[in-house]
Amino acid sequence: MPDFPPEPQAVHSPPTRHAIFIVATLNPGAAAAETVRGWCADVATLTRTVGTRSPQENLSCVCAFGSDAWDALFGQPRPAGLHPFRVFGEGARVAVSTPGDLLLHIRADSMDLCFELATLLVNGLGDAVTVVDEVHGFRYFDRRAIIGFVDGTENPEGREAVNFTVIGDEDADFAGGSYVLVQKYLHDMAGWNALTVENQEGIIGRHKLSNVELDDDIKPASSHSALTTLEENGQEVKILRDNMPFGRAGVGEFGTYFIGYARSPAPIEQMLENMFVGRPAGNYDRLLDYSRAVTGSLFFVPSAELLEDLETRVARAEAPQQATTATTSPSIA
Repeated sequence: MPDFPPEPQAVHSPPTRHAIFIVATLNPGAAAAETVRGWCADVATLTRTVGTRSPQENLSCVCAFGSDAWDALFGQPRPAGLHPFRVFGEGARVAVSTPGDLLLHIRADSMDLCFELATLLVNGLGDAVTVVDEVHGFRYFDRRAIIGFVDGTENPEGREAVNFTVIGDEDADFAGGSYVLVQKYLHDMAGWNALTVENQEGIIGRHKLSNVELDDDIKPASSHSALTTLEENGQEVKILRDNMPFGRAGVGEFGTYFIGYARSPAPIEQMLENMFVGRPAGNYDRLLDYSRAVTGSLFFVPSAELLEDLETRVARAEAPQQATTATTSPSIA
């Protein structure tokens, strides 16, 4: 039979109308670790069980692990690019790092499926983890962010999306996997809405109504689109986003949950450095004058096959700690 590459998790699922993002931390103790490892084999089964009820609703789930959790649960080998979230910026403009050992990204076109699957998965983890953040996102009008601009325009598609997001021979033990970075942003909507549309367009780098990118001769170098566009050897480097608005109108909370998938953490981290520090330093993303990051975590997404196999890594995870070779993190050019 042909030797097929490992199947990724549902990283490339089509955009849906709803999502639940759950970040949890691993509780101490061997029993907690054993529970999480055993639970890994159930994620795909539970997703199929719930999704079968309404297949047209496109239910999917991506499960990912943070750097500390990987060491505690699975030991060696470990993904080459996995490391704790890096902080960028200073003062009032900081990409903060917050605790996160486990990420669940649950998507569907109806919230009832998302909620049912989230309930089953969290119940399966029991007291092995502590949920530290849960966000219920929704797709806004015309696929716009809550600040009124279309989001995700530059996402890669098809084979290009796979090439930019799925690990290959460069880390063969973890082929079929991906890296995912999440941040929760809160927006100053009063300040943002006080701006003219022209000023907003200069900050984003696109026309608000048509979504057409501003011409290079008028687009500010500090615009969001300018600073999040990366090139390497003359070719654009992309990530796959599936951001979702969220909020609570009664308490004046309006936000965007950023989630970006990539083959390496390097391009996402470069974008964050450009935004929070500037390119060059000081030429930061002016959207951050109206948006504040309140969470930040980096995770590794194992392939679908590896996720199920992680249940059997007990011996590796519980073996005596040995001296490990320091992992070289991806450079940020």
